[in-house]
Amino acid sequence: MWQSSPPGSIYDYIRVASFSIGPDGLIEQWSRRAAGLFGMASDEVVGKDPVEAFMPAELRPDAHRRVAEILDGKEWTGVVPFRIPGENGVGGLAEIYVMPSETGAGERAALCIVVDVRALRRIETDLAASQAIFGQSPFGFVLFGTDFTVVRANKRFATVFGGEADDHRGRTVDDYLTRPEAERLSSTLKRVLETGDAVTDLQLVGTPPGTTGRRHWSMNLYRVHSGAGRPVGIAGLATDVTQRHIAAREAASARRNLALLNEASARIGNSLDLETTARELLDVAVPVFCDLASVDLYQGLLTGEEASPASWGRHQESGTGSAELRRVAQASAVSDALPGTFSGVGGGVEAAGDTVPPALGSVHRYPFHSPCAVALRTGRVEAVPGDERGFVHSTLAVPMVAHDVVVGLVQFSRTKGSEPFGERDRALATELAARAAVCIDNARLYRREHERALILQRSLLPPGDPEAAGLDIACRYLPGNTATEVGGDWFDVIELPGHRTALVVGDVMGRGLRAAVAMGELRTAVRTLALLDLEPAEVLSALDEVARGLGTPGGGERSEGFGAGGGAQWPSRAAHKSREADLSEVYLATCVYAVYDPVTRRCTFANAGHLPPVVAEPGEPALLLDVPPGMPLGVGGEPFEEVEVELKEGALLALYTDGLVESRDHPLDEGLDAFRHALAEPSQPLEDVCDHVLTTLDTRHGEDDIALLMARIQGLAPDAVGDWRLPRELRSVARARELARTQLVSWGLDDLVDTTELLVSELVTNALRYGEGEIRLRLLRDRTLVCEVWDSGLVQPRRRRARDTDEGGRGLQLVGLLSAAWGSRRTPRGKTVWFELALPDGEPAAELSVEQLLSMY
Repeated sequence: MWQSSPPGSIYDYIRVASFSIGPDGLIEQWSRRAAGLFGMASDEVVGKDPVEAFMPAELRPDAHRRVAEILDGKEWTGVVPFRIPGENGVGGLAEIYVMPSETGAGERAALCIVVDVRALRRIETDLAASQAIFGQSPFGFVLFGTDFTVVRANKRFATVFGGEADDHRGRTVDDYLTRPEAERLSSTLKRVLETGDAVTDLQLVGTPPGTTGRRHWSMNLYRVHSGAGRPVGIAGLATDVTQRHIAAREAASARRNLALLNEASARIGNSLDLETTARELLDVAVPVFCDLASVDLYQGLLTGEEASPASWGRHQESGTGSAELRRVAQASAVSDALPGTFSGVGGGVEAAGDTVPPALGSVHRYPFHSPCAVALRTGRVEAVPGDERGFVHSTLAVPMVAHDVVVGLVQFSRTKGSEPFGERDRALATELAARAAVCIDNARLYRREHERALILQRSLLPPGDPEAAGLDIACRYLPGNTATEVGGDWFDVIELPGHRTALVVGDVMGRGLRAAVAMGELRTAVRTLALLDLEPAEVLSALDEVARGLGTPGGGERSEGFGAGGGAQWPSRAAHKSREADLSEVYLATCVYAVYDPVTRRCTFANAGHLPPVVAEPGEPALLLDVPPGMPLGVGGEPFEEVEVELKEGALLALYTDGLVESRDHPLDEGLDAFRHALAEPSQPLEDVCDHVLTTLDTRHGEDDIALLMARIQGLAPDAVGDWRLPRELRSVARARELARTQLVSWGLDDLVDTTELLVSELVTNALRYGEGEIRLRLLRDRTLVCEVWDSGLVQPRRRRARDTDEGGRGLQLVGLLSAAWGSRRTPRGKTVWFELALPDGEPAAELSVEQLLSMY
């Protein structure tokens, strides 16, 4: 039925309607489309004469004649004007096709098909306009269907992408663009079709067939609807904007270069360190100017050779390649996404017949005829050919020239997808390298003057990051800024048996090389004495003897500031550091020596004229520990006292030198108070606490050295300690083995059970045979496994070689062979014999060699 035609059918466009005329010449049936076309409802026209109802009066006579002929059985087609009731004049033209018909009773009737001529003319006009747009538009015009294939394209579009306009029907965006661009356009087409929202100035990049240059297009997309409002496709209008992009890129490049030079002036040269200056150059260049960059400096410049910088390049004149260079810095904007980024950078060095890139920190030479060697030899920028297999396609080798001397080479590289370097880029690269070269040459002069002092100052620090059982440790060492003198401040962290730790902070009075040498000797002596596992007071007494042997102290200034009766007043700065004194006689030193036991969380302190330790417990204000100061090392004649303090879990212990709290601008007491207040938040990360102390206090550390050693108390967990007391009887040996086995199994250390049982049996047996009193067995698990056997005897065990006829005497030899370390120490009530085993790492334990086994016989 006409009125049931689906939306979007042709009848919606040409406005087709129908009605029927009965045998009496009156309208018998009136369709809904007829009602829409003539503007009259069914009840207004059914039963009326169609001629009288629709046609003008002057046409009615002829119309009545036509209706009569139709009822006589003739077909008729014609165009007739009609009027719409309620309107003046003719409402329009209708093309009517009348077909004779018969009723069920055999009477003649007629079926009338009506088409609005105005709709046909409008369709004709629209087609002509559409053809004009597609055929005459100077822009590429394309119409996509709802399946995103090309329905129609104009000649301009075909001129760009080849062929005739009709050849593009059925193609997709993948036929014109690269995959990433095609996917982006496809998603945009889908969004426009689904939402109806137009998209303007969609930027697309592609390469037309038969060309090599990349073109840029700006594309506008909008959804196209049928007469009924149904989406039928997406229209696209593309404009070539390549020249606009080129102009914009050149303008942006000029602005970028000016901004880059301005940034380089501000950021390069803020440090007098060579490597730092090289990194500052790369921070400016990557990724704004290039994707990859590296800096090579002459090895002679870095090692501080006294030869003239001009001599570094003479090696190249022999034809064997460049002089030695070191890769001091490299940066990549794509290294996270592409491992081994620098493998594609040109200008590599020769290795086993291949060209490989230098690694960061490596010393290398460039082949004589390589672009990098030529750039170093001539002082001119050289282009490095890209590797077709790699992803770097453009590299500049730029010599770093300062005062007409080449000090190194910087390479700037761009990867595929970035624009290759142009002449303007070469000029900018030369300027960047020149600015960095001047700063590096200044840094070279500074380094030559200070290298010896820096090396000596670094030697004062413990190697690596200090670690200790039950302690979280952080430290800082800030040397004074005097160019020709080095201070004598030092600190140390020493591991002791039983997972105990010795913490040491000391300060040799005076300055200069001799004071630093004296400090080095005292520091070495402290480590040696600590290995003997002496009590803190004994360590300082022995250290005092060492200090007195270093020289002959002169003058009574050494005792100045101490009470006549040896009262515990803190020595003044004048008494401890007389910089005007004869340096050959300055061998006084102050020192704090502390031993921390993580099992009991007790720390034993001994002080030799040093500032008191500071303890900050959670929720409590920081306090100065009441440790008798004693006399400085080297004075002699006075014993040292010990103080044992139990520290809470999470407490913060700070040892420091006077440079942190004392200056000419404020008295010592104010500095100590400020230090205690700076530790108001001991629960913060330890590194942050150290930084907070140094930034909060008015240290003026340029005047004096600063050593700061901080430790947060973290006792061993109860389940990491096994402690038992055994009666003095033979069955205690078996009991000790059983206890050790059970404890190790509970810790998951099954691999150590056999060895531990054997060694525990030996130590307990020796305690029964040679010791006295009750026996105590203790196992400690931390980074290693420690076993301790205590008794009341004073006789220290001694390892000896058993004779062939001896049935015993090989126990300690077994202990020495099977353990990582072993030893004994005195205790207030006897002695402790211990051994230490490394925790298993998953590898099978090494078996004893034949030589080791035979050594026991």
